[in-house]
Amino acid sequence: MAVARRRPQLGRDGPAVAMETAARGAAAAALRMRPPLRRASGTPEASVERDAEEAAAAMERYGEAALNAVPVPDFRQNEGSLTSTLRTLLFFTALMITLPVGLYFSSKAYIFEGTLGMSDRDSYFYAAIVAVVTVHVVLALFVYVAWNEGSRQWREGKQD
Repeated sequence: MAVARRRPQLGRDGPAVAMETAARGAAAAALRMRPPLRRASGTPEASVERDAEEAAAAMERYGEAALNAVPVPDFRQNEGSLTSTLRTLLFFTALMITLPVGLYFSSKAYIFEGTLGMSDRDSYFYAAIVAVVTVHVVLALFVYVAWNEGSRQWREGKQD
């Protein structure tokens, strides 16, 4: 039983309705041409070849216009911002690992025990405070840089 479908007109319905109708029609046609499910037989290679032949036949039958009705988003325009964001994240990750640990041991050995002459117990305590403050400073710097980078990218995108 065939259902009568009204063909969309670009002037009257608009391009969005035309693209949606074409995509829906291509999907329905692909479902209709699929053979009914049956027991698996043959080799996996034969199944792959059959699927490839069916896809080629569908492209010939329905044309590339129906299959390409839905536009594919272009993510390449964001590659620069993605690379910049990843670089910033990796930099602050390395900073978050190395700086607090390095300042903990160096302040304990050189400042608190060496220069100020504190005991081991006191130097551990004050070195831990230095490490915690360093973690907070690195986090604050990361938030500041990420905030400014996001607003810069937003301004550049708004000017385009």
